[in-house]
Amino acid sequence: MPVVRVLGTLLLIGSVAGALSACGSSSRGGGGAGAAQRGSYKVGAPYKIDGVTYTPQEEFNRTETGVASWYGPGFHGNSTANGERYDQSERTAAHRTLQMPAIVRVTNLYNGMTTVVRINDRGPFARSRINDLSRTAAQELDVVRNGTARVRIDQLSAESMAVRDVAIAGGGPAEQNAAVAQVASGQRTAPAPPPVQVAAVPPQPVVVPAQAAPQLVWQTTPQPPSVEMPVAYGGGGRGGMTVASLASGTASAVAPAAALAGGSFYVQTGAFSTMENAERQRGAVRSYGASEVSQASTGGRDIWRVRLGPYTTADAAGIVADRLKRSGYGDARVVSE
Repeated sequence: MPVVRVLGTLLLIGSVAGALSACGSSSRGGGGAGAAQRGSYKVGAPYKIDGVTYTPQEEFNRTETGVASWYGPGFHGNSTANGERYDQSERTAAHRTLQMPAIVRVTNLYNGMTTVVRINDRGPFARSRINDLSRTAAQELDVVRNGTARVRIDQLSAESMAVRDVAIAGGGPAEQNAAVAQVASGQRTAPAPPPVQVAAVPPQPVVVPAQAAPQLVWQTTPQPPSVEMPVAYGGGGRGGMTVASLASGTASAVAPAAALAGGSFYVQTGAFSTMENAERQRGAVRSYGASEVSQASTGGRDIWRVRLGPYTTADAAGIVADRLKRSGYGDARVVSE
């Protein structure tokens, strides 16, 4: 049986929070990472990647089990989804829908190792994967060697509420990590989550109907049941079907999402002087989504561009571009037509 490392909750959170605080002001990383970063709080609008729609939402008690991966050198120093600079030496992670920042405990279900990370990025989008770990977090869970591991994530509600308030006030990673340490040590009390507003319904008077003379009710032709008609849906590149209800004999067809939003955003991974080289790269990036090779002319010579898409929003395309940069495609960028 694998050796399971069991740590007391307060000891684990306190030690990791202290380490988070210590590395929050790290001078490592590209793009002038030595300067203090200003915080921002982001939930974000729904977005679609490879035909799957993700809906970010603010949560404080999320528990989830799945596969974790990690990312490091290819993205070190670049921007994360909430505008921070990614530092592979910090304990951070990417999640597809949690607000940024949020604090979660990640447990490697193969060996029982745990660590606490701060969510500041979007991803991963491979099937069954639930978060991308920074290199340091992956090392602490012994994930680097195999690349992936089955994990459970447990959101820390008090810590998540604390970093939310700090980020809204403009506090950057260092201040957020300090707030986590204060919550763990009992020096900071996190505010309660916003209460659910329930509209008061005034009591309704009881009306006693008067006795009326019996009336003859003639039987009429029964109304037909509501009809549902399958309508072809071409959005997201998946040949699926959706159902539109027919009301009063009129059908409301559902248009593809790409047609509604324009679908004119692409991720360009490179431009080549020969079609053979373009096709070679297209094959390499095919797993990131629908790809194409298009011919263009610049400076009086022909070039062949490799693009992925189209995507419905610039944010959705930007997430794919970030994923490609992490994997070593440093020229990946969002373009529109």
